[in-house]
Order: sequence, then C-alpha cells, then structure tokens
Amino acid sequence: MKISAAKLLGAALLVFASAFPYAVSHAADLVVIVSARSSIEALRSDQVAAIFLGQSARFPDGALATALDQPIGSNERNQFYLRVTGKTPALLKAHWSKLVFTGRGQPPRELRDSAAVRHAVAEDTGLIGYIDREALDPSVRQVLLVR
Repeated sequence: MKISAAKLLGAALLVFASAFPYAVSHAADLVVIVSARSSIEALRSDQVAAIFLGQSARFPDGALATALDQPIGSNERNQFYLRVTGKTPALLKAHWSKLVFTGRGQPPRELRDSAAVRHAVAEDTGLIGYIDREALDPSVRQVLLVR
C-alpha cells in the first residue's frame, strides 16, 4: 500500500496539532486591559509579564496592580502567556508551583471568560486582565495589543 507524501504530511500535522494544541490553535488578537477610569494609558510587554508572573505588584505609576487570568486550558490564556512571557502551560505551572511552595506568591485569580474579566476590570482601577480583542468595549482601556 502506497501512501502519498501529502497524506503522510497531513497525518504528521494532525499528530503535532493534537500534541501541542496551544501552539497551533486559533491565534486571536488579545488585548491587555485596565479600567477606563484608570490613569494607565499604555504598558510594555515586559511590564505586563512582571505583573502576571508575580514579579511586580504595582503599575509603573506606583498604584497596586492585581492580575486576572482566563481559565486554565483556554486558548486566550495559553496564547497570552506564550506571547507575553514565553511560557508554555507546563512552564507556567512550574513557575507558580515554585512561588506558591516557597510562599512568595499566588497565581492570578481566574475568571470564566473574556466577558467576566472585562466586567471585573471595568469596576476596579487596580485590576488588569487580558481578553479577546473582539470583547473590548468603552468600559475598559486597551494598554497593550498582544500579537
């Protein structure tokens, strides 16, 4: 039985896609958001990474910053951490396991989806989150486009 090169390549891609769903899943544009009432206008990727990895608890202006996460396993979460911090889900889990074990930090609180993150961030100027760009509305301000 002969197998064409195209079928072999297709099978290999299917195996890769199932083994690494976060690397090949739909890559929507994500935005990092703060409340529209916040004084924060823009953030750099390294500043956002520091807040979400527990390395900084403050915005650049000195105000307290509390990160909100999307659910574990969600495409938004996987893409956000891969693009902003360079961490895969496994590396992120190891990062937080170490911080929690040593008493140096707790991971961000998880909310159910982009709408829930947007709503919470809109209500509190001390919160920061990331959502699908399509979920933006005037209640929040985009401070970083994640690509």
